[in-house]
Amino acid sequence: MPIQPVSGNTTFVRPSTFYINGFSNVPHAKYYYIFLCLVYTTTVLGNSFIMCTVCLARSLHTAKYIAVFNLAVTDLGGSTALIPRLVDTFLFEHQYISYEACLANMFFVFFFMTLQSLTLLALAYDRVVAICFPLRYHAIVTKTAMALIIGCMWVFTTALVASVVELITRLSFCRSTVVNSYFCDHGPICALACNDNSLNIIMAYVGMVTILCIPLMLIGISYACIALALLRIAQGTGHIKAMKTCTSHLILVAMFYLPLLFINIAAVMSRLDPNVRIINYSLTQTIPSMLNPIIYTVKTEEVRQSIRGLYKRAMVNKTVELKTKRPAKMRD
Repeated sequence: MPIQPVSGNTTFVRPSTFYINGFSNVPHAKYYYIFLCLVYTTTVLGNSFIMCTVCLARSLHTAKYIAVFNLAVTDLGGSTALIPRLVDTFLFEHQYISYEACLANMFFVFFFMTLQSLTLLALAYDRVVAICFPLRYHAIVTKTAMALIIGCMWVFTTALVASVVELITRLSFCRSTVVNSYFCDHGPICALACNDNSLNIIMAYVGMVTILCIPLMLIGISYACIALALLRIAQGTGHIKAMKTCTSHLILVAMFYLPLLFINIAAVMSRLDPNVRIINYSLTQTIPSMLNPIIYTVKTEEVRQSIRGLYKRAMVNKTVELKTKRPAKMRD
């Protein structure tokens, strides 16, 4: 461990590596990591499919689907930041990770998690304007406006998460370097520090409020406005259609926020077993990313129609290509 002198009689210890502990005394834990490999494969295929569909289907070149595309990017990025490293760490028993690689892992996991949360908020904004101000929707939620919102989200997330990770460098680790988590998790690493970590804990709470509480509160307010607007719409096709446009988003919101909230509340109110914490956190960080593209494909009529249109176009192009090749073969 590199030891750097600090003013007074104290020393600053920065470890060369951390040891990612993962599950403790859990038999057949490797099968769980293999399951996460299958989750990651499905996540990559599903989100790549959604991204390609949004790019290729002109009918989806709208402000809303800029946010949907961004959600697919963040789902893919979040799973890629977490699962391959997790599998390499535990399935192939590479549990030592360098100090710098650990901080990079922490940054990217929390970076994409924060972006997922803010993207769900951007989609809630799209829905509340579409239902509460339908005549002004195309003037308010333009592609330029949504691209600007997404851009600001990326800048804000980078600044917030970089600040949280940078504060880790002020911590001294003079005792254990065993991280009781499945990745370089902020809380378990801060708990290992020998010096004052109060600023890190404050920033962790600021991050939790920013990532979870504020977006969820704003989404709740947006759906309260939507509910009031729907009450003014006469029961009929318009009412049902408006409700259907919100179904996919509400499912995504419930899948992302509720498990994370329950785990964090349980961790604050009682001492969670490390194995329970690892299973819950790993599932809440990976399963929504896998299911999001499936939900959008199954529950959203616009996406289903676009997929059918792309399939028909591909079949027509294939037929035309075959017809143009036949005369050439006949001449030969």
